[in-house]
Amino acid sequence: MTGEHYFSETPSSGGTRRPVEFAVGGRDYRLSVAGGVFSAGRLDQGTGVLLRKAPLPGPDEPGPLLDLGCGYGPIACVLADRAATATVYAVDVNSRARELTAANASTLGVADRLRVCAPDDVPDDVAFRQIWSNPPIRIGKDGLHELLLRWLPRLTPDGVAWLVVARHLGADSLQEWLAGRGFVAERQASQKGFRVLRVTAAD
Repeated sequence: MTGEHYFSETPSSGGTRRPVEFAVGGRDYRLSVAGGVFSAGRLDQGTGVLLRKAPLPGPDEPGPLLDLGCGYGPIACVLADRAATATVYAVDVNSRARELTAANASTLGVADRLRVCAPDDVPDDVAFRQIWSNPPIRIGKDGLHELLLRWLPRLTPDGVAWLVVARHLGADSLQEWLAGRGFVAERQASQKGFRVLRVTAAD
């Protein structure tokens, strides 16, 4: 891969905003997206699979919840919309992604409960009941492993992480790697070449 990546901290490509529309859980969403972020033209297929196949939180979910690698915020916004009293953290290294997520949260009316942060700005004492992620596989295996080992240990004892990974990009080997690091990693669902993994701490 060459050129600018969606995991660049400060994108230099054009930032003209345009709408992205999708439906989740019987509700239609209309968010804004721009160049220089992940899946800038549409809802990413893997993200769509994750939002359809993993059980969305209900209105009584206490949180906190984490969208790891939030992009322009489709997962974070859906979580905040569904879990009406929970605090949702949306984390991304990309400054434009964070700006878009904050703007989309405001448009959706959930900005008061959605904390948009760079990774180092999440308070160290926050533990998450749920982590949701379409992780940035293309940062490489070492980078991906480092990312997951940083955040998965921050699950509460009864917490769960939902990850979506394309089969051809190593979903099955990632499941095995997680098991080798002391996590329970189970396949929740498969659709359109993607695996949805349910990850918890080992007993």
